[in-house]
Amino acid sequence: PHVGNYRTFVMNDIIRRVFEYNGYKVNQAMNITDVDDKTIRRSHTEGVELEMVTRKYEDLFFEGLKSLNIIIPHHLIRATDHITDMITLIEQLIDKGVAYKATDGVYMRIEKVRDYGVLAGFGKSLKARTESQLSKGTPSDHSRIANDEYDKDNPRDFALWKFKTDEDGNTSWKASFGEGRPGWHIECSAMSMKVLGPTIDIHTGAVDLVFPHHTNEIAQSESVTGMKFVNYWIHGEFLTFDDEKMAKSKGNFVKLETLADDMISPLAYRYWLMTAHYRSLANFTLEAVRGAQNALIKLMTTVSNLPDGGTIIPAYKERFTAFINDDMAMSQALALTWELLKDTAVSGADKKATILDFDRVFGLNVGSLPKVQDEPIPEEIKALAGAREEARKGKDWQKADALREEIENRGYIVSDTQDGIKISSK
Repeated sequence: PHVGNYRTFVMNDIIRRVFEYNGYKVNQAMNITDVDDKTIRRSHTEGVELEMVTRKYEDLFFEGLKSLNIIIPHHLIRATDHITDMITLIEQLIDKGVAYKATDGVYMRIEKVRDYGVLAGFGKSLKARTESQLSKGTPSDHSRIANDEYDKDNPRDFALWKFKTDEDGNTSWKASFGEGRPGWHIECSAMSMKVLGPTIDIHTGAVDLVFPHHTNEIAQSESVTGMKFVNYWIHGEFLTFDDEKMAKSKGNFVKLETLADDMISPLAYRYWLMTAHYRSLANFTLEAVRGAQNALIKLMTTVSNLPDGGTIIPAYKERFTAFINDDMAMSQALALTWELLKDTAVSGADKKATILDFDRVFGLNVGSLPKVQDEPIPEEIKALAGAREEARKGKDWQKADALREEIENRGYIVSDTQDGIKISSK
């Protein structure tokens, strides 16, 4: 995966964290597409069995999730473990007359699907196109497309099941309608309904999945159940590189390993992602992510060295909650964190407790650094600092300034903080 791929999964993680922060119990599922056009092509290219390819990249993917501190979903569902569920779903679609068998596979008859394309905003233009494109005659007259991915403005009957070909090798399963393998779209419908039921609250993905993939998921699922498939769709925008969509096909992509080579932490990338809204295009540059890393280091160092034992500040928690609940305005939530650190009316311990509470959503592990252990302060320096404090209490400012200068001349700094005086070496 490249860093653009991971933007969606950071978004998913923040969604889960926001709901859990609000006290909701979340049941999260993620599908693992371990059989589709792309994976089969890759297995042929590498000259190995399909499972060896998919498990290799699955492991790499989860290493990336771990490095980004993404909470692993409750359900990890492999497509190859649910072929029977897909076959059953296709049989139901055939029985209902919204799917048909052709020479090369089983297809969804989209002219039979109510409101097909609404999610993608096709509306009446799609109805006009389907009426002109699709024959009302026999299934063999229908305009079909077998590929899992196709032109974004080309609605046609799409493949639910692809009959076995020589190119598939031994990647096939027996079914009542013919031996073959599932299409990409039917996999996701079958797996989500198996684990989460006929209607799910939230379905996520990047914007490029709105059509055809998510549009086709709706068509399949609702045609079988007669129920609404998804209550809320949340789509994240692309990550661009040199102002073009980051994509392997274009060769303009960056991997997490590339960041590591440049001594950039994955958590710095996570921080940088939160400086832009998930529905906004974000243009990736190494300079921007390095800047985010500097900010994160400063945040972690500051928080880790604040005293423990504080309490969460209600006024800041209320503002933080308002930001994250406003369509996940994470950049404003981050800005609030820096505002809190500069607030001289709040004790260091309370700042730390509040920011660690915020980090339940940020997922940045801001309190994970060990406290910096300063060298022991010599007793004579402590005595000078004590004398200065007495002078300040007696409002003898000239003597206090002279004692401060003496302390600094000896290589130490005395600071007046909310929690009392602090002495540190220069």
